[in-house]
Amino acid sequence: MTKVLLAMLLGVAVAGCSQPPLPKDHFYRLQVAPPSALAAAPLLQGTLEIGTFIADGLTAGRPIVYSDSQRPHEVLEYHYHFWTEPPTIMLRDQLVDYLRAAGVATNVVTPEMRIEPDYAITAKIKRLEKIVGTPPRAAVELELGLRRTAEDRLMFIGTYGLEVEAASATVGAAVIAANEALGRIFGKFVADISGI
Repeated sequence: MTKVLLAMLLGVAVAGCSQPPLPKDHFYRLQVAPPSALAAAPLLQGTLEIGTFIADGLTAGRPIVYSDSQRPHEVLEYHYHFWTEPPTIMLRDQLVDYLRAAGVATNVVTPEMRIEPDYAITAKIKRLEKIVGTPPRAAVELELGLRRTAEDRLMFIGTYGLEVEAASATVGAAVIAANEALGRIFGKFVADISGI
């Protein structure tokens, strides 16, 4: 009886060892290219604060989300592909860097600086996903609003949506396409607020 029991335990142990390894986790960051044109003088005199973006539950999480072009109303998330930070923080930080590089305001800060700002940008991520299909692409849609804080007056609000074709069907290629989309959206936003 003991021999049979030992043989069964050995069989279970060998079976456990022969399973294929689990897939590795992959982590991605967004890195928007700096603007090609810089403002000669700040468009906004004073301090501009950019708050943490808001997003729906799936988009706000670290797993990268995707949809199939054949089923555009269904959104799924990858199990082994993650953002390095939640998109609500990562996109905010990319916008801060972009607006600083563009010279949009005298100072561009986040709420953690605890400075009373002259202007504030609020933002919502409406879409940030890889689209599986032909051609593969990334979809980004943001709502960006600029407010003057002293009068609590909305100066500008706009929604920007863009799909950029990816070089391949990989997640990495979709992230590169998302970076391009974000750069173009940020550039359009700067152009729009330059005219107010």
